[in-house]
Order: sequence, then C-alpha cells, then structure tokens
Amino acid sequence: MAARFQTTYRIRCPADEIEARAQGIAVEQSVEMPLPAVEDASVLQDIVGQVAEIADLGDGGFEVRIALAVATVGEDAGQMLNMIFGNTSMHACVNLVDVEIPPEFAAAFGGPRHGIEGLRARVGAGRRPLTATAIKPQGISVPALADLAHRLALGGLDYIKDDHSLADQAFSPFAARVPAIADAVRHATVLTGRATRYVPMLNGDRGRMQGQLRLARECGLDTVMMAPMLSGVATLQAIAREWPDFAVLAHPSLSGGGQIAPDLLFGTLLRLWGADALIFANYGGRFGFSQPLCRNLSRRALADLHGLRASLPTPAGGMELARVPELLDFFGRDTMLLIGGSLLSARERIPQEGAEFHRAVETYFA
Repeated sequence: MAARFQTTYRIRCPADEIEARAQGIAVEQSVEMPLPAVEDASVLQDIVGQVAEIADLGDGGFEVRIALAVATVGEDAGQMLNMIFGNTSMHACVNLVDVEIPPEFAAAFGGPRHGIEGLRARVGAGRRPLTATAIKPQGISVPALADLAHRLALGGLDYIKDDHSLADQAFSPFAARVPAIADAVRHATVLTGRATRYVPMLNGDRGRMQGQLRLARECGLDTVMMAPMLSGVATLQAIAREWPDFAVLAHPSLSGGGQIAPDLLFGTLLRLWGADALIFANYGGRFGFSQPLCRNLSRRALADLHGLRASLPTPAGGMELARVPELLDFFGRDTMLLIGGSLLSARERIPQEGAEFHRAVETYFA
C-alpha cells in the first residue's frame, strides 16, 4: 500500500451534500478526473485520494480528512501546496486547516537552515527574545532611508528590515539602497557595539533574486526577507537550499483571507519549506488575528517536527512599546517583537525610543 498523509478541511454545506463534497475534494486533489475514466488499477489504488473521516461540527459545518499519496508531492513546495489545496481553493466554503507532515516531507524539504538559534547567534542574543523594526515609507530617497536605518540602528535593535513595499522602484532602486543602508547600519554598530543586522527585501522573479542575494552577500549581509505568497513558496524553498548561509524572514503579504489557516501556513508549512522567521499579524493590532490563533501559530513554529529546526515567531502589525511586557508574557522567550510605525513616530527620538524598546525586551527575562 502506498504511503499517504492526511489533510484536513473545514467545509460548510447542507448535511446531505457533505459526503459528495468530501469525495469531490479527494478526487480533485489527486487525479482531477472522473474515476470511471481512470483505467490504471494502481492509480485507483495508490494515487486517488481517500476520504478518511467526516466529522459534523454542527450548524452546517464539517471537518473532513482526506488521505493523499505522499508520492504526488515529490520534493517541491509548490507542488505540495498544489496537492493539498490547489484546485480545492477555488471551491466555495472550503478551508484548509491542517496537514500531517510525515517524516518523508521533513527529510525532503529540510525546514529552516538557521531557525531561532541561528538568528539569536547572529546578534549574540543568548536565550532572550529578539527585537526588530522596519524601514519605511516607500517613496523617500536612498539617503533618507539610509539615515533612518542609521538612527534605528543607534537604538541597538537586533534586526532592521526593509518594509515589504520597498522593491526596486526608481526612487530607491535595490542596487543603490541596499549598499547604502548596509553601510549606515554598519557605522551605527561601531558606535553601539551591537551586532544589528540589516535585512533587505527580495523581490521580482527568481533570477532577479539571485542577483539581489549576490549583492547582499557583497555588502556583508546574511539575512534577507521575502513574501512567499507573492514570490512563490518554491522560491522560498530554493533560496533556503541554494543560499544556506542566508537566514530568511517570511513576510505575510497576500496570506490573508483564511482559506489556509494562518497557524498552519506559517507555523508548519513555511517552516517546513525553509523560513527561519515567521512574521505574522499579532492579536490586538490592525489585522484582527485572535489570541488563540497567534498562540497556535507560535506553538506550531516551535513544536518538534521530525527534528527540524524551530522557526522564530515574529508578531507584528500595530505593535507598540507599551505592550512589550504583555506580549513577552504571552509569547515567552522564543519570539522576536517587530515594532515599526509606532517606533518611527518618535521622529527625532527614534534612537532613544529604539534603545528603550530593546532594553525592555533584553531585560524582561533577566
């Protein structure tokens, strides 16, 4: 019998339709054709998806588990996403909420190359939580961005990343922006004695990203960010494999809508495919994520997964300095707090506010 793994979906439909809907997903996510048209007996036995369980959740909701063939995934993150939710993502009232990760997947994809411990080691953080901020807004010049990065780095923060909207625009082209910001941050670290890391945002197709990674390496950088749902999960996987000296932060742009449960997408799948840190919308911010969702995402990122390294949960979005104690109580040591707009609002006091933020995080568990 061929090896299988299980995927779990939440479906809303009339009770008398659920068996047909479940069978439809099993077929759609495996062979995508009428079963009577399948002539090969081994395909019918080993490849066609199987309905493993249907659970009635009440009020028109059902949870359906489908057993899919491990062999249909191969070693490609894009194909895995296709097999677990490709066509079914176009069905109304269907959400992907869980995926079993068999040992074969962990071995094939490899997970984070650096993870929490690697990101901590880069900045000499020991066992403490980390601090991060973002350089923005897009539209200002390269010298202005570099000056802002310098002031942020004077606060001694661990990671200073490009905002995800910074790409290769005429007002701040990648080839000019990245060396300028890298130099500005490096000069600040001489003054602070901190190992602050600048994290440029990769953009464009995979070929363009290769050039961006080469430039980042020439600038002495070792950490980058990308948005896997914009650039492709296979691109994330490729960067993790082909540039193993770089740590990769995953940005959540285009991951909303809830069709794939965010705790599954970030805490398990993007971790599996190579993300070292997972930026996600924190509860109480401007995106409406709940406390249980944030807790589950963080737990998934940290949980044992066939020996893969843990990814670093990085809550963001509407964060404020006053919330640091609350958030560290909630997420614990194994987190990186990302405060952007609130810190930038300090304007001329950015270095002082940044230092206060970092000190609050650095000393909380001391």
